[in-house]
Amino acid sequence: MIKAIAIDDEPLALKVIESLCAKSELVELQKTFTEPNEALRYLRKYPADLIFVDIHMPSMTGLSLVRALEQKTMVIFTTAYSEYAITSYELNAIDYLLKPINNKRFSAAIQKAQEYYNYIQKRDNGAEQYIYVRADFSLVKIAITDILYIEGLADYLKIYIQNRKTIVVRMTMKEMLEKLPSDSFIRVHRSYILPFKEIISVRGNQIALADREIPIGKTYLDGFYEQYGSK
Repeated sequence: MIKAIAIDDEPLALKVIESLCAKSELVELQKTFTEPNEALRYLRKYPADLIFVDIHMPSMTGLSLVRALEQKTMVIFTTAYSEYAITSYELNAIDYLLKPINNKRFSAAIQKAQEYYNYIQKRDNGAEQYIYVRADFSLVKIAITDILYIEGLADYLKIYIQNRKTIVVRMTMKEMLEKLPSDSFIRVHRSYILPFKEIISVRGNQIALADREIPIGKTYLDGFYEQYGSK
């Protein structure tokens, strides 16, 4: 079960979170705080899996609190203001709940958190089957075996997926490689990451996939043949 805390300067708002968590079988609310600095001190001693945090608080905003976290923690923002959705997205929030929060919307957010929590557990145990990326202001789940190839475009990546619409995400090639299993994927060019299983043939510096050819960059040539030859 996900261990959570909630932070809001309004005690009534915390009562709402407490009530919603009590109805959920996926999350256990361990503690609530009206003072952000007190919550940060608590988290340094007792890290939580998830925090619910209000954005507008007088002593410290929820955005500043998340930036001050010393460990990676799932975050669900709770607020009466919709204009901070983009900022919360940039801070990798699991979700963004507008007050007043209803049970259906809360349950959907907790389900997202549970799926991401399961993914982290499997990844840390070396049994990852999915990756999660942020696209269109949502946390998107992608099966690793469905990835056809990844193309880099400046600050964005295009993820080509079997039987699914191409997903565009704002992240670097390095960040993407860190999400993928190194024994199944390889960077072959400054602009391309490929899964070994999609490679049909290789001739010189050209890799043939099912529907296109991908060039191998000069700086990646030796590393590619060394790794591809061991498969």
